[in-house]
Amino acid sequence: MAKIVVIGAGMSGLAAASRLATLGHRVTVCEAGGTYGGMVGRYEREGFAFDTGPGLLTLPAVYRDLALKTGKEPLEQLVELAPVDPESRHLFPDGTAVTLPNASRGGVSQALDAAFGAGSGARWSAVMNHGRTVWEATRRPLLEEPRPTLLADLSPADRAALEDDPYPVPPRTGLARLRRPRPWTLGDVARRQLGGHPGLTALLGEPALRHGLLPGLAPAGATVLPYMEQSFGVWYVRGGLRALADAVFRRCELRKVEFRFDTPVTRVVVEGGRATGVETAAGRIDADLVVSAMDTDAFYRHGLAEWPGMPPEEWEPYEVPGRFSVLLALRGPRPEGTPHRTVVHAADPAAEANALTLSEPPCERPTVQVLRPDDPALRPDDDHESVVLTATVPAQEEDVDWTAPGFADRYADRLLDHVDAAGLGLRERVLWRVVRTPEDTRRETGALFGSVARPALAGSSGSWLQAANESPVPGLYLIGGNAHPGGGLARVGMSACITAGLIGPA
Repeated sequence: MAKIVVIGAGMSGLAAASRLATLGHRVTVCEAGGTYGGMVGRYEREGFAFDTGPGLLTLPAVYRDLALKTGKEPLEQLVELAPVDPESRHLFPDGTAVTLPNASRGGVSQALDAAFGAGSGARWSAVMNHGRTVWEATRRPLLEEPRPTLLADLSPADRAALEDDPYPVPPRTGLARLRRPRPWTLGDVARRQLGGHPGLTALLGEPALRHGLLPGLAPAGATVLPYMEQSFGVWYVRGGLRALADAVFRRCELRKVEFRFDTPVTRVVVEGGRATGVETAAGRIDADLVVSAMDTDAFYRHGLAEWPGMPPEEWEPYEVPGRFSVLLALRGPRPEGTPHRTVVHAADPAAEANALTLSEPPCERPTVQVLRPDDPALRPDDDHESVVLTATVPAQEEDVDWTAPGFADRYADRLLDHVDAAGLGLRERVLWRVVRTPEDTRRETGALFGSVARPALAGSSGSWLQAANESPVPGLYLIGGNAHPGGGLARVGMSACITAGLIGPA
């Protein structure tokens, strides 16, 4: 039996703790805040309840496996899962609207033909077929298996699987054959294979943007994101995603995991070249192994451990955007037939991209996700409705000061104006609202700048990968959104699974 300290009680920390305790280890979780769940937070007031992080789940198989491996119970006995159908409704600046069914690629193709004209569905399906190629090539190395600290340690074939984008780019013809090839981005896919159609381009880029990836910079292999959603479906947990965190926490308690809340870790103790415990304000906790579920960028930047040969001040994180949310308590019942998820697309995609890449002010009319679950657990009665608006925005302090007096509220007003201009009619029903910025995310979760953790992707010589789960310091492991295989509920669950496999049974 090894004594293991897990730093952080976010979803990856909970998943790892429950798996490791099931394997026979003695597990202590140190959490800087007063509760568990990390990004999967909850806000409650006057009978209303809201998810403050992700609101939907993809690849529930990850948590089904967790439920079975740690308690021999199906996930459906712990939480109530429901497919989201329709998967989403999309509203575009020109007034076009399209409703996409859940987990039906044929249905999506038909919906696109109806909205954008004959042939649109076929174009989209061809790109999704390429997304399937990416999925088949990267599922094993990017989701199911550990990656070494140094890619040079891989076999040539496995290294190529991570460093080369598997998106099948058509062969070049004519004079283009004489020029040095440039890796395709998601924007290239939209221009060259979707004909630059504004609606199809927005649909292709929206999942990437939601995951903290900029469509004009993300590799073509990011087509795997819409492919996964449309092929495997999108799910809702009754009571909100916080119910999933509650279920995994209860599983930890069942497995006798010890939790120490309000206990920030200030340093990983390294003796004799390996991790031997952690330092906290309350003193040292000895351990045989340490598993950090912290934001890896914050972990190294704040000096909790040193990357060999690199002092903390030289650790350069990959800069990614954050999330801006508006929690709306509405008077009046949820209109019949309202989709669970509506996406109001940016009025000017170029302005949105510039705001996220050129240190410009936040886009006035960005892409906004509107979540309106038909869930009695989230509202005081059927004469009210809880709604969450979310946009991807700059997070770095040098780009925008979200704490400036009145700034966040004014931006919330702009988002409401934007979605109401698309026909949602929310403002006139608002009883009260709560505005949440990347600064709230940073304060509550410790994420550097309050940023969104992006998924690991193949390509660009490995620059889209996340930190390996087995760190360069023996006995120190890294999990969570900024470790392999990256951000998103499914991936952080897999990071815990992979790392528990690396540690093995007691």
